[in-house]
Amino acid sequence: MSRGFLPTTREEMEQAGIRQLDFVYVIGDAYVDHPSFGHAVISRVLEARGYTVGIISQPDWRRDESISVLGEPRLGFLVSSGNMDSMVNHYTVSKKRRRTDAFTPGGVMGKRPDRADIVYCNLIRRSYRSKPIILGGIEASLRRLAHYDYWSDGLRRSILLDSGADLISYGMGERSIVEIADALNAGIGVGDITFVAGTVYKAKDIPDGAGVLELPSFEALQKDRAAYAESFRLQYQNTDPFSAKCLAERYPNGICAVQNPPQKPLSEAEMDDVYALPYQRAWHPSCDAAGGVPAYDEVRFSLISSRGCFGGCNFCALTFHQGRIVQARSHESLVAEAEAFASEPDFKGYIHDVGGPTANFRHPACKKQMEHGVCTNRQCLWPEPCGRLEADHADYLALLRRLRAIPGVKKVFIRSGIRFDYLLADRDDRFFRELVEHHVSGQLKVAPEHVSDEVLEKMGKPGNAVYRKFVQKFEEYSRQCGKKQFLVPYLMSSHPGSTLRDAVQLAESVRDMGYMPEQVQDFYPTPSTVSTCMYYTGLDPRTMERVYVPKGREKAMQRALIQYRDPKNYELVKEALIQTGRTDLIGFDRHCLIRPRPAAGADARKNAGKSQAFAAGSTKKNTGKDASAAARNTKNFGKNAAFKNGNAGKSRAFAAGNAKKNIGKAAAFENGNTGKKKTIRNVHKKKVQP
Repeated sequence: MSRGFLPTTREEMEQAGIRQLDFVYVIGDAYVDHPSFGHAVISRVLEARGYTVGIISQPDWRRDESISVLGEPRLGFLVSSGNMDSMVNHYTVSKKRRRTDAFTPGGVMGKRPDRADIVYCNLIRRSYRSKPIILGGIEASLRRLAHYDYWSDGLRRSILLDSGADLISYGMGERSIVEIADALNAGIGVGDITFVAGTVYKAKDIPDGAGVLELPSFEALQKDRAAYAESFRLQYQNTDPFSAKCLAERYPNGICAVQNPPQKPLSEAEMDDVYALPYQRAWHPSCDAAGGVPAYDEVRFSLISSRGCFGGCNFCALTFHQGRIVQARSHESLVAEAEAFASEPDFKGYIHDVGGPTANFRHPACKKQMEHGVCTNRQCLWPEPCGRLEADHADYLALLRRLRAIPGVKKVFIRSGIRFDYLLADRDDRFFRELVEHHVSGQLKVAPEHVSDEVLEKMGKPGNAVYRKFVQKFEEYSRQCGKKQFLVPYLMSSHPGSTLRDAVQLAESVRDMGYMPEQVQDFYPTPSTVSTCMYYTGLDPRTMERVYVPKGREKAMQRALIQYRDPKNYELVKEALIQTGRTDLIGFDRHCLIRPRPAAGADARKNAGKSQAFAAGSTKKNTGKDASAAARNTKNFGKNAAFKNGNAGKSRAFAAGNAKKNIGKAAAFENGNTGKKKTIRNVHKKKVQP
């Protein structure tokens, strides 16, 4: 085999002495044997239990034979679209096709199909009609029951039914995939594997028992959006492994999708075992010719410290995928991995990140969670920190100090995001001070998301006053340690609850900050988030109250307002300011967002007058002057054209570049860069104001 990788060809199977694989794993990503990639973790976990696994990476779905390159597996096929939902991977929030794919060799787009899970499973079924198929990964996990699909703007059935797969292993999957493998190996039919936590299976009827909760049927959901909001509320309340019930959803033609409760969280020792498996920590050599896999570069010298998140942001799908209970690795495990970095020739002394979905979450929110689970109808941080919350950074601080002391390590950065309300809830400010002094690479990314408290309430985020307090402390501690450091706030446009006036308020805040945000997250209604439910139904599933939802042109206007300096956004910004009665922001004063432009008709009349005057000049003297004027006009026209062209800007799509969060997180950013803009470093010489 290629340097210890799992087999990807028949030749590599022969080199490993394998006549028939136990499992063939079909993936939509390039094969990267690194624990930031879900296929690497699942395949190595199975290998550690004695099962053989082969990888088919990005098969050509237009050719049936592409699925047979490793032969028929003994136990079954595993399928995952990759570290991202294939539709998010392919399309921006404006439904435009992306140009690159960070999870494909060379960043080439088009190596996987839309709705990859469905396509791959149907491809397998055409060649292997009765072989078990187990779906996993983020795409299947977040589409495991009926869900709103933004790209078709309608409800879709459980992906288990549309794909023709036999089981879904949802969430992180290390426990459930081993139980499934053991059951198949024991001769149990895949249709009888109905008892594994963290799975969804098909049944002919609703199971009996007090622990089963029947959701509204798919037909009811299609008729009534309020029924969908109610169904989603019940699903959200049953995402905890200690308290969740079995959920059942009835479909026409006598079939049901049944979801077992989630798998139990891993212990620290189990987490350490997962990350100690013999990963090659590299892309497969078959990717070399294309220049490697861009997504790998982002995580190569980063450490995954934890998983799970109790932050409870409504636009995030982590609750449905990783859960709210934080699980962490030991210091010893992380230090050993960091020491291995130091021995690599390409390591320059910089650890790029130490974190997870939220960097400063290293333990459960409170002691009861590991025994009794999370609260069903209450969040840990919102609307304000719970009285039982253990806001303590002592363990994380000790870990970072150990990492900084490793020979060969020059700097340890934190880039996966700090939850600033949790940071402020810690009465001991030692971590905050050391964060500012040692772990910021000039800029610290934070996510206030908005400035309107009404919008923040719908997002499940703390009020704007909390962020302002954080900014003040960050600036104070930066001054005290003699460093010029800046905050880079992530902002979100057009979230449910955001009116056009709220968007103008956010634009004014951006103006007062003194810079153009390079990364703007226009709300992306991805499956299985509270916010997506609001977007589709117009209801807040937590309260069943009506929610204002910006769509269509207004959605575009709200996004344009955040980047009002971009010339291509001018007309949208102007329209938004006129609609909201804020024409006071159109002018030449410092507080204005845009300047007035002359009407097109006035320009035409002015130019026509110049042409007539030019034509009237018939003497040699006038001809010479007019020729000179014409030359000047031509020169000026060229300058104007260059100015317009130079400011046209380019739009790029930013896909969930942090692989750790891609599995849990499920939201996509769009970057808007203009031809003329202030740099982050320069503009923050002004005092940052929230």
